[in-house]
Amino acid sequence: MEHLVGLGEYAIVKELGIIKTLGLGSCVGVALYDSINRVAGLSHIFLASANGREKHENPGKYADLALPLLYKQMLQQGAHPRTLYAKIAGGGQLFSGMEGPLLNVGEQNVLAVQTKLKELGVKVSGQDVGGNKGRSMSIDVATGLVIVNKAGEITTL
Repeated sequence: MEHLVGLGEYAIVKELGIIKTLGLGSCVGVALYDSINRVAGLSHIFLASANGREKHENPGKYADLALPLLYKQMLQQGAHPRTLYAKIAGGGQLFSGMEGPLLNVGEQNVLAVQTKLKELGVKVSGQDVGGNKGRSMSIDVATGLVIVNKAGEITTL
C-alpha cells in the first residue's frame, strides 16, 4: 500500500508499504527508518523554523517542530533511538539567478533539518540535496530503500 505525504505532512508506517512525497523543490523530505523494528516515517518540510507560529500553523511544515514530533511518534510505534537513521532529499534552488538570505530557502531548510536531526541524535546516512531540480522521494518500509526521482534521474539512498 502506498501512503502519500503532502506538503507539511508526515506519515509513519510499520512492516510493509511505501511512503512517498512529491514536489520537493526548496522543501526537504526526511525519511527516518529503523531497520530492526521496520518502522519508517517520512516528513515533507516546507520551512526551517516556525518562528513563534507553533499555536497557529501546522507544525508539520517546519523542521524545528515536525522532526521532534515524527521522532517521538516513531518511538511510540516501536522504533528504537539507537537503530534509527535518516535520509534526506530536496532543498533545491529552483530559481536561478536569485540569491540572498531570503531566497536561499532550500539551503536553510537543509541546514535546519541536519541540525535538528543531530540534536535528536539521528544520523543522516544518505542525502540528495541542493541543485536546481525538483524531486520526489519514497521509502520502502520493508527494506528501508529510499528512491529519489530528480527530473527522471533515479537515485537510491
